[in-house]
Amino acid sequence: MTVKTDVRKSLDSYRARRGEFRLVEVPPLRYLAVDGHGDPNTSPGYARALEVLYPLAYALKFASRAELGRDYVIPPLEGLWWAADMAVFTRERDKSAWDWTMMLMTPHWLGAEHVAAARESVAARKPSLPVERVRVEVLDEGLCAQTLHIGSFDAEGPVLDDLHTRFVPEQGLVMRGKHHEIYLSDPRRTAPDRLRTILRQPVGPARPERA
Repeated sequence: MTVKTDVRKSLDSYRARRGEFRLVEVPPLRYLAVDGHGDPNTSPGYARALEVLYPLAYALKFASRAELGRDYVIPPLEGLWWAADMAVFTRERDKSAWDWTMMLMTPHWLGAEHVAAARESVAARKPSLPVERVRVEVLDEGLCAQTLHIGSFDAEGPVLDDLHTRFVPEQGLVMRGKHHEIYLSDPRRTAPDRLRTILRQPVGPARPERA
């Protein structure tokens, strides 16, 4: 019987507790990724990104099981979010100003040839899907600060503000890279006040002040 790999159980960086900020070391991970801009609630590009990510992810999963005898649980959806002014995430929540990259992790044992075959398979079955928008990206975040948020996405602001303006400076660190979210709940099946989301921020040492 094939054992399914589940990154939520095997990687410490996919664990977080509500009300607890902690530092984690995140290893380099490979993703299927689609870029976009604007409010995820209203942007057609956001919906299309999800429409194309999941068929590719499942095509890879089935190929892994059939060709390599290795099965795995499709990892949770993840997103990188950024803007010229980070206040649009913490206080203003101006979603129209957000840039984003939506991602699904792929196992390290699947190579470029498997991704290429998955693209061809999905394009043949669903030619309307923009498979050309999906790229493969290795994300190497290293040291990160993270916590678990339980509640609606719109209620993240105060938690992020605390993470950015209190916890990170208290550790003698500064923010770098992009705000990262990991969606442990399916918003189609979960009430907004019960959504579970890991909020992650890559960090690094603060530069020493010049004498």
